[in-house]
This record gives sequence, C-alpha cells and structure tokens, in this order.
Amino acid sequence: MHHVMIAMPLVIALVVMALAFDFLNGLHDSANSIATVVSTKLLSPVQAVLFAAVFNFAAYWTFGLKVAETVGKGIIDKDVVTPHVIFGALVGAMAWNVITWWRGIPSSSSHALIGGLVGAGLLHAGPSAIVWGGIGKTASAIVLSPLVGMAAAMALMLLTSWAFMKVTASRAEGIFKKLHLFSAAAYSLGHGANDAQKTMGIIAVLLYSQGMLGGAFHVPGWVVLSCYISMGIGTLSGGWKIIETMGSRITKLSHHQGFCASAGGSIMLFAASAFGIPVSTTHTITGCIMGVGAARRTSAVRWGVAQRLAVAWVVTIPASAVVGGVFYEIAIFLDRVL
Repeated sequence: MHHVMIAMPLVIALVVMALAFDFLNGLHDSANSIATVVSTKLLSPVQAVLFAAVFNFAAYWTFGLKVAETVGKGIIDKDVVTPHVIFGALVGAMAWNVITWWRGIPSSSSHALIGGLVGAGLLHAGPSAIVWGGIGKTASAIVLSPLVGMAAAMALMLLTSWAFMKVTASRAEGIFKKLHLFSAAAYSLGHGANDAQKTMGIIAVLLYSQGMLGGAFHVPGWVVLSCYISMGIGTLSGGWKIIETMGSRITKLSHHQGFCASAGGSIMLFAASAFGIPVSTTHTITGCIMGVGAARRTSAVRWGVAQRLAVAWVVTIPASAVVGGVFYEIAIFLDRVL
C-alpha cells in the first residue's frame, strides 16, 4: 500500500482547514436547529444560539461514530485518499457553502462535503475509487430525509391536534411551548451527532492516509472533541441570514407546529445517525417545516421557496464535485510548481 507522505505542517494545515469547515457548518446550519424557536419567539436569537451550541456539543456523549466512519471510508476508498484529495474536498465544500450562504439558500454543508470528496477522488483515482454503496445510501437519503421528515411532522401534527382536541387553545399553546424547547434540544443533539461527525471522518481519513493511526482506521478522541468544539463555536456565531429564511419565509409557525417540525426532524436525524447515514440537517428540517405547513393547508407553504431549495439540493453534490475537482487539480499543480 503506497501512501504519499507529506510534511507535518501540511497535515496540521489540513486539520485546521477541516475544523474551519466545521465552524462554517455550525454557522451555516445552526439555523436549522433554532429556526423554529426563534421564529415563534420562544427564545431570543442569542439565547437560541447558546442553547443550540450546548446541545450540539452534548452529542459527544450521546452517539457513536458511525457517520464519521461512513464519511471516512464509505464515500471514497480510504486507501486512495491523499492530502490533495482532502484539500480539494474541503475547499470545494467551503466554496459552495459560501456561495449558497451569500445567496441565502439553505443548501447542505454535508452534501457539499461529499460532493467535494467525490470530485477530488474521481480525478485522483478514477471511478474505482468511489464506494458506490455509500454514495447510494447518501443519495437516497437526500431524497428520503426531507420526505420522511415531512411525513413524520405531518403525522405528529395530526396526532397532537387530535390528542389536544378538548384542551383550550391557550393551555395547549403553553404545553407546546415546553415541548417545543425539548424537541429543539433534541434536534440540536441530532445536528451535532450527524454533522460534526462528517468532519471527523475527513480528519481521520487524512491521518490514516499518512499512516498516523497505527494502520487501522479509527477516529481519535482529540479529533472528536475538536470537531464538536469548532461546531459549537460556529453555532455561537450564528447564521442569521439563513435563520430568517428557515424561520419565516417558508411558512409561519405556531409553538404546536414548531414542536412537530423539530420533533419530526429529530426522529429522522437520530435514525440516520444510528445507521451511519450522513444526511442533511438542512433538508430534513425544511421538509418538516413544509410538512407542518401542509398539514394546515397546502396553500400555507410557499412552494416557490420550496422549489428553490429543491434545486439547491439536486445541484449541490454535482456542483461541489466540480469545485472539489478543480481545487484538487490546483493542489496538484501547486505541488509541482513549489
């Protein structure tokens, strides 16, 4: 097995870059876990961001590392990964994140990362480098996560409406306020479990490619901790622009709907994390918010916004694969020149 060995400073630089991606992910996706709490005025934006950061971090003690393993060795063959591939993947994903963030489109950081990996991996070692099973799992989850989230949120909406039929409106709203906080915490926990782990997988496979893991692929403890910390700090920095889209532009929410949306999303994320499937927290919560809107009446959902999101979903992996491939080539070129 031939490993391309590189200088230690470069490994450190790539690890720092991966943590920067995690920071951006927290910034970009904190919107998901707190959009419903902010738009229903349950917490102020500052309280909500703190709240989300705490629960993002708490995922460290709650979930295994299955998602990290999928990203580390289930998208591209771990034995063909080189630092150039990691560089291409990370820069490709970050570039795509910045473009979509700037346009206020809630696209998926995770799919951008996977797209970047695929693009760089393909150029490096051809189609044989790709673990098609892992890609299949991830691609089907792109379609399924918003749909399952939507169905779960709709079902919860109908169930709770039926269960609270005889309760006065103000009392029900009071109960849902408490439940809503609880479900938002669960969602942040799921976000930490699924999203922070994608970066852990990237760092672990980089270390593995350099023979720094003693021959067997695993995720070292310091990697796990530093990923959760960077994501927490990113969440604390808050992606306000995206919170606006998520919280109010798709559909107006009550506490009852906020609870159903974040509870539906949590169910989906916990299941995906348990099976080691990297899903998009963005897509999941968008599906859930549409589900609660549609449970009220179909016209309550602004399908135009939904359509724009769908385009971003379909385009994310191919677009970031192209960008990832381009940056992979740039890295190879710089390597030759320098």
